[in-house]
Amino acid sequence: MATDTANQADWKTTSCILCSINCGLKVQVDDGHLVKIRGDKQNPRSKGYTCEKPAQLDHYQNHADRLTSPLRRRADGSYEAIDWDTAITEVAARLAEIRDGHGGDKIMYYGGGGQGNHLGGAYSGATRRTLGMRYASNALAQEKTGEFWVERQMFGARPEPDFEHAEVSVFVGKNPWHSHGFERARVILRDIAKDPQRSMIVIDPRRTETADLADFFLQVRPGADAFVLSAMLAVLVEDDLIDRNFLAEHATDGHALFAALAEVDIADYCTRAGVDEELIRAAARRIGRAGSVAVVEDLGIEMAPHSTLNSYLEKLLYALTGNFGRAGTMNLGTHLGQLIGTSKDNRVTPVGGHRIITGLVPCNAIPDEILTDHPDRFRGMIIESGNPVHSLADSPRMREALNALDFLVVIDVAMTETTRFADYVLPGASQYEKAEATFFGGGFPDNVFQLRQRVFEPLEGTLPEPEIHSRLCRALGAYTDEDLADLRAAAAAGREAFGLAFGQTLAARPDLAGIMPVVLYESLGRSLDEGLESAALLWGACQQLAASNAASIRRAGFAGEGLALGDALFDALLTRREGVVITSDPYEVSFERIATDDKRIQLVIPELVEELIELANESAPAATDAFPFVLAAGERRGTTANTIYRDPSWRKKDRDGALRISPGDADSLGIETGDRVRVTTKRGSVETVVEVSDTLRDGHVTLPNGMGLEYPDERGERLVHGTPPNELTSSEDRDWIAGTPWHKHVRARVEAVA
Repeated sequence: MATDTANQADWKTTSCILCSINCGLKVQVDDGHLVKIRGDKQNPRSKGYTCEKPAQLDHYQNHADRLTSPLRRRADGSYEAIDWDTAITEVAARLAEIRDGHGGDKIMYYGGGGQGNHLGGAYSGATRRTLGMRYASNALAQEKTGEFWVERQMFGARPEPDFEHAEVSVFVGKNPWHSHGFERARVILRDIAKDPQRSMIVIDPRRTETADLADFFLQVRPGADAFVLSAMLAVLVEDDLIDRNFLAEHATDGHALFAALAEVDIADYCTRAGVDEELIRAAARRIGRAGSVAVVEDLGIEMAPHSTLNSYLEKLLYALTGNFGRAGTMNLGTHLGQLIGTSKDNRVTPVGGHRIITGLVPCNAIPDEILTDHPDRFRGMIIESGNPVHSLADSPRMREALNALDFLVVIDVAMTETTRFADYVLPGASQYEKAEATFFGGGFPDNVFQLRQRVFEPLEGTLPEPEIHSRLCRALGAYTDEDLADLRAAAAAGREAFGLAFGQTLAARPDLAGIMPVVLYESLGRSLDEGLESAALLWGACQQLAASNAASIRRAGFAGEGLALGDALFDALLTRREGVVITSDPYEVSFERIATDDKRIQLVIPELVEELIELANESAPAATDAFPFVLAAGERRGTTANTIYRDPSWRKKDRDGALRISPGDADSLGIETGDRVRVTTKRGSVETVVEVSDTLRDGHVTLPNGMGLEYPDERGERLVHGTPPNELTSSEDRDWIAGTPWHKHVRARVEAVA
């Protein structure tokens, strides 16, 4: 094993894969293990910062559920190992059978991500276009699509918060102490808390670690966020704290919105929300009078009643006060590649007519699109780097849906709860066995992108996802070696020759444009150093960014014109393993990037203004005798990450993922920390251990995320460790616009177990 005497050359550069920030890491490896892990001070975004969770990353790299061979399901439901050539040939044939018999649009794609595993999903586009697939989804569609829809309506793009310089920082339904969401979160939170000139506002039904640092903590009644946000906006209007000069210059007419806010009964809304009126007024006035404000929301309001409306009201807090396009406010940055699609295609799902936002089918609607005799139902699925049986609402219904498919192939590194339903399993290399990147990155004014290079050789029997998709496309007849011969020769001759040949080839062979990721992989990728083949796709992304944002790239220190500028950026990604500042911008460029039709901020979203008006006639969600509690199914804690940590031994505390409950409720039930309870919802029932916590309001209980995975114990017996929260959630409880599930607002009953 590596020792403390190892010199600096022994440390390899990579990043964390447990949340969207992907902090830079330095790691020491030995005998296939990550033996030492620390923050990378050279990473231009995280600058040496990490939380405690990546210290356990060897539990991801090495665990008992790693897949080491393609698998084919036998008639009795068991699996047999097969070779890769057989697997690719048979999977391609089964997918083509559905395409030819029913249409490629009857095959759905799910996944293609994870926190930093996005290149595979990008390469999947070639397979999907080859098959004529039209519908896709992933975990973002149960979290962020409502927010994406609002942002596209208001700004045409996605604003980023600048908490490092903000006078007032607002966190709505978010606990960045554990969920992060911006670089160096805990450092910045502490800096805000220590500065008497700055303020922090937290809106959350639970007193989180972030709330403990806040100047204003609005402990809202679960599910009543829309009432708090509406009341705050009404205070801004009533006290004339709106930046009318800003709105006149940069926004559309907001008359309908202001008329609705003027009718809000502030005192009544505060009562419904369960928050003191004077506290709400004080927090709103602090926002209205601040020199700069940055705001961010998260799953606490995105997976709750009025989800999309909540996202709209949250964004109005900074839009109406003019906190946009300046330091310490909200700004529009650049992006290398496109993680999500557009919201302007107005598509709906083929069976249920559910709204498709940013190209993603609502997760809660997926079973509806399968469990039917409708002729347009989904008959096959490709699931890649995703575990919908465990992570999506209503696990029993998702299992039923996967069982009803004609064909299912899963591409993953582990035998997951979802993988066990596959007809074929194709094992991917781990995130530390291949070149990878995340498209969640960014930052403003400096945008940082990191191409992670592999730390280990791929485990024997596995393949990186780009290689899997390349082989599938070849087996489906999308290309031959002869088709790519000229491009391969040009790549061998040099980047300039390749750039010219690439444009000429796509012009002459537009059919190859549909599989461009694989074309790049099989030509340019084969000319790159071993292990970097999958980075070829980023060459195309660099060229697109150079064409659209050349000035921003030059401000980051790059030189060149046209293809040469894109090549310079691409070369930097290949060689600067710690990450690269790819663009740098002045704050005022945010106004140029507003991408609405008239290039102005849209204050009025008619559907949501109507929902805002209707709030007046709605009571805050109330308990029932059958289900008196509100369960938040999926709380982030210091001992939970995401489900790629399958081995439960990584958790040193809270091994079972206790149900948190308030002291008052614990007294009423006659229970205390360590006791067991039964939690029942309309969907199911589970038993779990209890932790009494004074961070919760009475009537509010929480279960952590990342729990309830099946994994062998010390004796080799497969057990479910902890509580799987989606045995309790229902796919029918969802937002009316985006279809996002109410994971944070599940009606429940809690009973002591003798």
